[in-house]
Amino acid sequence: MKRSGLALAGLLALSCIGNAQAQLYKWVGPDGKVNYSDLPPPKSVRQMEKSTLKSTDSSTAALPYALAEASKNHPVTLFTGARCSPCAEARDFLKNRGIPFAEKSVTTNEDIAKLRQASGEAQLPVLLIGRDKQLGFEPGAWNAALSAASYPQDSQLPKDYRFAQAEPAAPEAVAKPEKPADTESHQPSTATTQRLPASGNAPPDFRF
Repeated sequence: MKRSGLALAGLLALSCIGNAQAQLYKWVGPDGKVNYSDLPPPKSVRQMEKSTLKSTDSSTAALPYALAEASKNHPVTLFTGARCSPCAEARDFLKNRGIPFAEKSVTTNEDIAKLRQASGEAQLPVLLIGRDKQLGFEPGAWNAALSAASYPQDSQLPKDYRFAQAEPAAPEAVAKPEKPADTESHQPSTATTQRLPASGNAPPDFRF
């Protein structure tokens, strides 16, 4: 009886070792739920993952399927300002939750006009989640809004993911080259070509 008991215990131990060495698969289904199984994910899931990896959008190319879908359907934009403590807290909050986002800095009058156009206010920070708008940093409200937009509760960003650098809310427009004047048909008069005297240290033609 003792030998048979030892033999049974040995078989159980070998069985446990075999199970421990079995490969475990993890994937995210179309509904956004995380699945674990000792069988490979369904073919449809593998095809969706491949299509996500081949995406031309570099910001979502390496993201898990659920996170990439949320980022594509409800892109996140954060408006921030310099020397703004709530803005820094908001930025850290999004990074810690693993939210891919575009940051727009507000420093010039043109940036402020762009901020008003996007949010209707001049308050910072401002968070845009698709069409949803959050004024001021409030972690509870931001968490609820991100969850409603199907963003995962915990960070799923790859370890090598790098957040994009902040850009001006209103990038400077590239000036178009002016057409050369028709010197033959429009000869400027002497009065219009005479340069005005400089005032103080101001450049010529400039008056206070």
